[in-house]
Amino acid sequence: MIWNTSPILLQTEDPPQHPYFRQAYDFMISWKGGREEFILHTSGSTGVPKDIFVTRNQLRSSALMTGAVLDLPVGTKALVCLNVKYIAGIMMLVRGMELGWELSIIEPLSNPLQEFESDISFDFVAMVPLQLAACLADDISKHKVSNLGKILLGGAPVGISLQKQIDLLNIPVYQSYGMTETVSHIALKKLNCPEAENDYTVLPGVKFGLDERGCLFVQGAVTNEEKIQTNDLAEITSEKTFNWLGRIDNVINSGGVKVFLDNVDQVIAAIFYEQGWADSYFSWFEEDGKLGQKLILVIENPHQEISVQFLLEEIRKRISAYETPKHVYFVDKFKKTPTDKIDKRRTVLELLKK
Repeated sequence: MIWNTSPILLQTEDPPQHPYFRQAYDFMISWKGGREEFILHTSGSTGVPKDIFVTRNQLRSSALMTGAVLDLPVGTKALVCLNVKYIAGIMMLVRGMELGWELSIIEPLSNPLQEFESDISFDFVAMVPLQLAACLADDISKHKVSNLGKILLGGAPVGISLQKQIDLLNIPVYQSYGMTETVSHIALKKLNCPEAENDYTVLPGVKFGLDERGCLFVQGAVTNEEKIQTNDLAEITSEKTFNWLGRIDNVINSGGVKVFLDNVDQVIAAIFYEQGWADSYFSWFEEDGKLGQKLILVIENPHQEISVQFLLEEIRKRISAYETPKHVYFVDKFKKTPTDKIDKRRTVLELLKK
């Protein structure tokens, strides 16, 4: 089902009967009514889920920055396919209201384009990487992707396999950096058209820097001028750009050696791509009496023909022995957060209970 609306239509149309669309409608009506404070819910992908209070000015500032940086004026046709219960979906509604967009809202689906005919046409869509990958993997929907105008990806890193497909697209694709506390993204980097960028460019009006751990902090109108300290390791490359290195809580201590899980995942990603394996995996750890934290690899879908011995040998060729997983586990299905991100901690906890 699809619900088409806009700030103008909202003034005269009846509330939709569908519960999900009604949730979006109620938010937009409250926004139109001048509501000043909102409660946002974090997904819990990097910690315990929590509620965050934000102001109208924070949300509005974020929307205006996105509209200006990505050149999305009044009349922009946007597809809303992210859950409107969480910040990414909420911000699509705020942008629609503040910037005068025409919105096509659907319930969150792994392949949101399956709802539309082949002649669909949009100017902008925000997705998670898994959604874009699903669209491109389907013989029917992959031909519709070029009709999406501009694509904004967030919520998870873009894997090598997906990046290779993005390279071939004739529309611009951006990766975002942000979190609920910053009311959506505060920095963007292009993934194609004409080529991928290594660094994120911070949006106008956002101040940023590093703490003593080398972790990024940000401050601006989108944070209500409060300094938001992250656990993301970064390297500042200019007055407006930074390179994301990984999360500090994705660093384990194995036998007295720091192992950066994000680096391990990047190496494994290259091997999976070269072998044509589905890149459903993540590195993590389990407690070990000798090493303290033992590096492990968890792979989804044991039906893939994956040789553990070959995989570990390939990893050892590319990184140190400390960065080579000590054990490989297979699971039928990863646990997910409400926003469809992999819940690594819960997946491993349940795996090790067996």
